[in-house]
Amino acid sequence: MEAKHDLVSNIKHCVSIIVDAFGGDNSPVEIIKGSIIAINLDQNIEITFTGDETKIKKELSLYKYDSSRIRIVHAPEIVTNDDSPVEAIRTKKESSIVKGLLMLNSDENSHAFISAGSSGGVLTASTLLLRRIKGVTRPALVPILPTINESRVALIDCGANADCKTNNLIQFAYMGVAFAKSVLNVENPRVGLLSNGAEDKKGNELNKSVFPILADAKSINFLGNVEARDILSGDYDVIVTDGFSGNIALKASEGVAQMLFKLIKTNILEGGLRAKIGYLLLKHALKKVAKLMDYNNKGGAVLLGLEKLVIKTHGSSKADSITAAIFQAKHIVDSNLLSSITEEIKQLNS
Repeated sequence: MEAKHDLVSNIKHCVSIIVDAFGGDNSPVEIIKGSIIAINLDQNIEITFTGDETKIKKELSLYKYDSSRIRIVHAPEIVTNDDSPVEAIRTKKESSIVKGLLMLNSDENSHAFISAGSSGGVLTASTLLLRRIKGVTRPALVPILPTINESRVALIDCGANADCKTNNLIQFAYMGVAFAKSVLNVENPRVGLLSNGAEDKKGNELNKSVFPILADAKSINFLGNVEARDILSGDYDVIVTDGFSGNIALKASEGVAQMLFKLIKTNILEGGLRAKIGYLLLKHALKKVAKLMDYNNKGGAVLLGLEKLVIKTHGSSKADSITAAIFQAKHIVDSNLLSSITEEIKQLNS
């Protein structure tokens, strides 16, 4: 159960994380399992679960852990994917998402909120219930994607803002740079603008208005337009786009990866002895590729631009993904990302 995770921190700083125990397809079983793995691996993590208290306690009884680092906030309601996000936030005040975010907002000792629940519910509630960093017009959702050379790239935005204006994308670029510096440890992040061609004049009207501003920004290492096929090339550390285009690019990448692995599996099973021998020879390499592409060990997408940290994990997250998201949250808190974003936005506005 207790697999090694790259994000386990050696910094002796206790981080308090609120976990939505009833968000996602595999809640509460996998959510609680992943959380317990995390606190058993790192004594500097505290967890507060939001959700049905009776069911959470029943699930917790299956594990051994330091009970002094676990709290429960009773929240009997659930925001589902079928709910209207705005209506759900207004009417389901006792939901695990709403109570968790209200606690995050009011408790100065709470550092982060993690949920695998309704994307619309988490994004809407975070935007309505949490304060934005001064000067930020819109928060942006940022997943960390693997690249062909095993580095990482931040895609900003991937779904929080379907319709954007020029100043939104400019701010995304500055927040993305702060993220790459603080979280990915890239000294001078390479920034690309997602477009339908690599040439300078390509793109829609929004892209054409953003391009010259980023090109003139002295504090941004802007490499120009980037096509979707090059997002995972390893040539960029930050890809800037609106949430509509970013979400399509992200889902398309996930779909292609799933298709390729299914095709490989099918051809091995149906390809006879030669295919099976070939698989045995390539088994180590294929497992390495599968691990690199598996979102379950990468944590979640970070909602940037708020005064508190929110991480949205995949709806079908298993325990390993929740564990990774908790370590991701601790790493981000220890890296002082929110302070870095504040400084970047100040620099932009000045």
